[in-house]
Amino acid sequence: MSIGNPSDGNSSEDERPFDIEQDEHEAERPSIGHVLRQARIAAGLTVDDVSNATRVRIAIVHAIEQDDFAPCGGDVYARGHIRTLARAVHVDPEPLLAQYDGDHGGRPAPTPAAPLFEAERIRPERRGPNWTAAMVAAIVAVIGFVGFTLFNGDDGDSGTTQVAEGSTPTTSKPASQAPEAEKPETEPEPSDSAIAAAPRDKVTVQVSAVDGRSWISAKDHSGRLLFDGLLKQGDTQTFQDQQQIDLVLGDAGAIQLYVNGKKIEDEFRAGAVERLTYTKGDPEAG
Repeated sequence: MSIGNPSDGNSSEDERPFDIEQDEHEAERPSIGHVLRQARIAAGLTVDDVSNATRVRIAIVHAIEQDDFAPCGGDVYARGHIRTLARAVHVDPEPLLAQYDGDHGGRPAPTPAAPLFEAERIRPERRGPNWTAAMVAAIVAVIGFVGFTLFNGDDGDSGTTQVAEGSTPTTSKPASQAPEAEKPETEPEPSDSAIAAAPRDKVTVQVSAVDGRSWISAKDHSGRLLFDGLLKQGDTQTFQDQQQIDLVLGDAGAIQLYVNGKKIEDEFRAGAVERLTYTKGDPEAG
């Protein structure tokens, strides 16, 4: 019986140096909290300074610098805080976000907005055709009544009486009223914007990235996530709900808001994270 030579290439000890080198390489990579803390110190900023500049609570800033993301309330908010803090201390946020996604199972896929826009397309706007049909029916009834009156006049009174009845204002009014009754069909001009036709029984919010790109998150009144993603400059998203829309803006300074057809005039600071809630009665002025 032969005994295996310890020098054979099948020994598991041969692979240990590679594993050790890989672990050491991972250990050498600084954590997200360490990078943000060192950049803050290098910029000469305190935690209070960063909190005041970003509106992120001091406790959350401390937690993130210690790589504790639980106080953020979820991956969506954690990513937004990392981006905001990185910009405040002049660090590129993208490598930190990629590191966070790798450590926490990847970025969650955004919820498609198609069902929302389908809901917009089927919102009730059929009052115009119903009023038009009623007006047309009224005009037909008036013309029929006039015709019936003239027909009866042929069997009874003289031709003079018939001419008087035919020239009365009753017979001439339908001709002049008909164009006025049809005006509601031609006066409204269709708009390309869903905000311009925002229904009063819903809350409609339009978010546009006009001064740069920004991450945004939108939820309906039940907490269902409507959208979570990055708006590039020039992109627009529109959200509707029966009661309220909750927004989180990663860089509020880059965003222009229209709520229920009215422009929001608040001046948001660049790089600031804003949490906003709008209902059917908003804005009160604007």
